[in-house]
Amino acid sequence: MTLPRQRPQGPATRPAPVREGLPEKAPAPKKSPDKNPEKGPDKAADGRTSGDPWNKVPFRITVDDSDTPYDVVDALLLTPFTTGAQPHARHSRLDALREDATLVPAEGEVLRSVVEDKRESCLTAGPGWTARSVRWSSGGGEVTVVAETAELATKILEQATDGVAAEEEPEEEKVSVGFWYAAPQRGPYRTVRTITAEPWEAVRKNYSASAGAALDKLMAVRRTEAAGRMILLHGAPGTGKTTALRTLAREWREWCQVDYVLDPDALFSSPGYLMEVAMGVEYHGHGDEDENKRRWRLLLLEDCDELIRGEAKATSGQALSRLLNLTDGLLGQGRDVLVAITTNENLASLHPAVIRPGRCLAQIEVGPLPRAEALAWMAHEGADAAKLSAGPATLAELIAARDGNEPVAAGGEETGTGLYL
Repeated sequence: MTLPRQRPQGPATRPAPVREGLPEKAPAPKKSPDKNPEKGPDKAADGRTSGDPWNKVPFRITVDDSDTPYDVVDALLLTPFTTGAQPHARHSRLDALREDATLVPAEGEVLRSVVEDKRESCLTAGPGWTARSVRWSSGGGEVTVVAETAELATKILEQATDGVAAEEEPEEEKVSVGFWYAAPQRGPYRTVRTITAEPWEAVRKNYSASAGAALDKLMAVRRTEAAGRMILLHGAPGTGKTTALRTLAREWREWCQVDYVLDPDALFSSPGYLMEVAMGVEYHGHGDEDENKRRWRLLLLEDCDELIRGEAKATSGQALSRLLNLTDGLLGQGRDVLVAITTNENLASLHPAVIRPGRCLAQIEVGPLPRAEALAWMAHEGADAAKLSAGPATLAELIAARDGNEPVAAGGEETGTGLYL
C-alpha cells in the first residue's frame, strides 16, 4: 500500500518498513475452539478479534531514494496502528510552544530522531504505545500517539502536551485570528495566529471624512445590531481596506471571532470546504450570559473581484450562489456568520444580488484622502507636505511620502513608437 507523499508542516505519510523496537506483523488470529456464541467474537493471542480488517487487507510498505528519515518516522508510527497491535490513536496540534518544550513523553525510549531545517521529529515507544512528536521552526508542533488501549493513548498524549503551550502576555494591541486554507493532502485546515491591530481611534485619521464616518458606525456595531450578513469595502488599492478590517477584528473581539480565508476561490468552488468553514467550528465567548455562550464569526475575503462583479454568475458558476447562500440563504440559517469582502471594483460594477438592500451590514467606499485632508495628515505626522503630488492621495502614498520611500525605478531614453503592419 502506498500512502500519500509528505506535506509541509504536517505528518508525511509514506510508509517505511518496521525495524527493531516496534511490533512486527502479527500472525493471523486463530479461532477459539469454543463455539459458544455467548462468549462473543473469537480473539487471537494478541487480543485482536478475528473480524479486524487487518486480517483481510494486506499491508505492505516500501522505502526508496525519494523518501526521507522524516517519512520513515511516519511509517514506523503507522505500522502498529495499521496492523492492529496498537489500534487506538490520539492526536494534538499546538500553534505556539514554549522554547523548552520537546513534546516527547517522559516515559519510554527514543527510537528515532530527525532534525531538519524547518522541523524536528522524534519517535518514542513504551510498553503498549508509540508516539511521534514534531516541532516546527514556526513555533508550533503536534503529537500523535497510538496505543493498545484508548486510556493509555490519552494518558501518553496528555503527558507529552501538558504545560507545553506558550503563554502569551495579554496585550491590548493583539488579537487572535484564524487562518483557513485547503491543504493538498489534509483538506480544509484552520490555524490560529496573533496579529497586531491598533484601536480605531489611532487609525481613524487615515481615512477620509466620509469613509471615517461610515467606519465609525461599523466599529460600534455589537452582536444584537448585526442586520445583514455581508460587509463590503470597495475602493482603489492602497486606501487602507485591510487595515480597517484588522482594526475591526480588534474592536469586535469580545463578541466575534475573525477568520481569514487564504484561498476564497477554493472555498466557494468546493462544497466540502465551504461546509467545513461554515459549520465545522464553534467559538465560545466570555461570561455566563446566554448571548455570550457562542461568538459570531467574521470571514475575511480579500480582493474577490471576480467573485462579486456583475458578470460573476456567468464566469464563476456556482461560486457566487454559494456566497449568497452563506450570507442570506439556507446555509447561513442558524449560523452566526458574517462575511467581509474587499474589492477594487466600483460599486456600480458589482453584481446586483450582492448589493441588494438587506444583504449588507455595511457598504463602504474607502477612497483616497482629498487634497486638503492629505495635507492635514502630513502636518499631523510632522512630514513635509511638499513631497506629496497634486490631488488626492491614498494611505499608501501618504506613508511613502512621510517615510521617504521612493520606488526603485530605471530611467531610459524616450524612443519613438513604431508602426506594425
